[in-house]
Amino acid sequence: MAKHRSKATYPLTSVGMGFVFVSALVMVTAVDPYSGAFASASSMQSFESEEMEYQQLTIQSIPGDGFGRGEFELVDGATALRLVVRNAPTPDPDSAKGFALGETKARGWEYTQFSCLVKLWERESNWRLTATNKSSGAYGIPQSLPASKMASAGADWRTNAETQIKWGLGYIEGRYGSPCAALAHSDSHNWY
Repeated sequence: MAKHRSKATYPLTSVGMGFVFVSALVMVTAVDPYSGAFASASSMQSFESEEMEYQQLTIQSIPGDGFGRGEFELVDGATALRLVVRNAPTPDPDSAKGFALGETKARGWEYTQFSCLVKLWERESNWRLTATNKSSGAYGIPQSLPASKMASAGADWRTNAETQIKWGLGYIEGRYGSPCAALAHSDSHNWY
């Protein structure tokens, strides 16, 4: 008498779902999220797409208890994003953050946008001029990938915080429209 083996079916358990999730995360991480990025510190350079849709965020102060003084919230109703951002302290005018504040004001952005920029770049590089991501090679204060993209803002991009900041703000403005929109994207996708 021959033994008959039946095919067993296994339900997708939480372990199986976890494996699928981690596998997808690894695949997304393996694909360079910056390869399709286009940006330049030069406002004269045109972008691949003239009609970009920016994420519509509302910036609102937070009344009541439970939040620190000077915080605001980024709200995007389409994705149910709620991100609390603390107003950045006024930086030393001679620091990299002081330069960045001047550049954000020159673009017509409010102080809340500077606060988002501070939080974003603290997350990315902690405002370190030579910060290098060991796995991707992203470099500098804005974590440019590839790092050489910053050469469009100046030949001294490796050693000059101002050059890196100009490039980074041009990238943010061209790709996301504002630092708060870039921060919201970073919060949702873990990259910007």
